Amino acid sequence: MHGAGNDYIYVDTFRYPIANPEEKAIEWSKFHTGIGSDGLILIGYSNKADFNMRIFNADGSEAMMCGNGSRCVGKYVYEYGLTEKTEITLETLSGIKTLKLQVDKGIVIAVTVDMGSPVSTGSVLFGDEFPYQSTQVSMGNPHLVTFVEDINQIDLPEIGPKLEHYPLFPDRTNVEFAQIIGKDKIRMRVWERGSGITQACGTGACATAVAAVINGLASRKSEIIMDGGAVTIEWDEVTEHVLMTGPATKVFDGEITFS
Repeated sequence: MHGAGNDYIYVDTFRYPIANPEEKAIEWSKFHTGIGSDGLILIGYSNKADFNMRIFNADGSEAMMCGNGSRCVGKYVYEYGLTEKTEITLETLSGIKTLKLQVDKGIVIAVTVDMGSPVSTGSVLFGDEFPYQSTQVSMGNPHLVTFVEDINQIDLPEIGPKLEHYPLFPDRTNVEFAQIIGKDKIRMRVWERGSGITQACGTGACATAVAAVINGLASRKSEIIMDGGAVTIEWDEVTEHVLMTGPATKVFDGEITFS
């Protein structure tokens, strides 16, 4: 399944428990010898919410949260008959998230995720080696957002890994570059911690929208356009929660043999 091009392999661990997901994420995410994906997402039991979600990046590292992935989990559990609810709670490593499903004739066409409250730790100036001012925002996982005049001038394969592993970030960071292209319309590209360049990043879209508000570049509701598609982000002024609405798309079902 994918959310705006951010594609993961989804496994229902009620039926297929996996003891070594870190290894399977690496093995299955490879494009030429595996299934090919940005990582592996496990759907399972929770004693705190309706379901539990665990996310493993393509390098085997476990992620705190995945906004695009959570939308797809909502689609999965509804369409595969694991729930009849259209409002679902989902346990993640960054807390319990609420999913609201938009259903048409039994098909989930869009999902709104309450991503919780963002935390900004302010601006970062790197100096001559990286002549931009960036904004740090946490959406349960760390993001470094940089606004530029022309996003096409950014060599993301070159600068992304350098910033991900920059000494200022001992736990590494996700890296977003963004350009304002219209009123409340933002073009964004992402280098994800543990996965590299991906087509989209839900928490990254949220962090970008929040950073745009902090820097006076957009209002509290904006459209974030990524390589794989667009999502709508609203930073609610009353609750301070970030709401993300976007698509969830099933690509295929398949079987793979455990070694």
